Amino acid sequence: MAAAGGRAPIGQRPGRGRLSRSAEFDRVFRHGRSHAGRDLVLYVFPRGVDDGSSRLGLSVSRKVGGAVERNRIKRLLREAFARESARLPEGTDAVVIARRSAKDVAVRDGLSGIQRALAELIDKVPGAAASSGAGVAVGTGGPEDGAGSVAVESAGEAGEASGR
Repeated sequence: MAAAGGRAPIGQRPGRGRLSRSAEFDRVFRHGRSHAGRDLVLYVFPRGVDDGSSRLGLSVSRKVGGAVERNRIKRLLREAFARESARLPEGTDAVVIARRSAKDVAVRDGLSGIQRALAELIDKVPGAAASSGAGVAVGTGGPEDGAGSVAVESAGEAGEASGR
């Protein structure tokens, strides 16, 4: 009956896959591992295999920019995480902290730049599936194109294109 009303059963979160409570963030910060990059910092904490899919928490401070810029970066981070989270071990909580330079990446490269920065950090997580190693191109409309389709080039095609 609860599901018919559009709500999750008691004790279960809706399928949004996000961290929302302060205690959830604290657990990831205190007991998880951090992986730092130039533009982002990734904290990961394995909840356990039986705890479902990966969940994301975001921290984008006012140092990054005004509300419009911060919201855009959060949208891009959520989309990049949706595309990359399958590589994380099952039941992992992740918190991504955007550094000031993340704004420059978002403006210059859009979703592809943010996804690339996040993928580099996920590569450092123990137990994470290996990156495909292929180039990822998002959209064709330039830096403002954050909703384009993803084109992945396989390693075989990349080798043939470079004359190998």
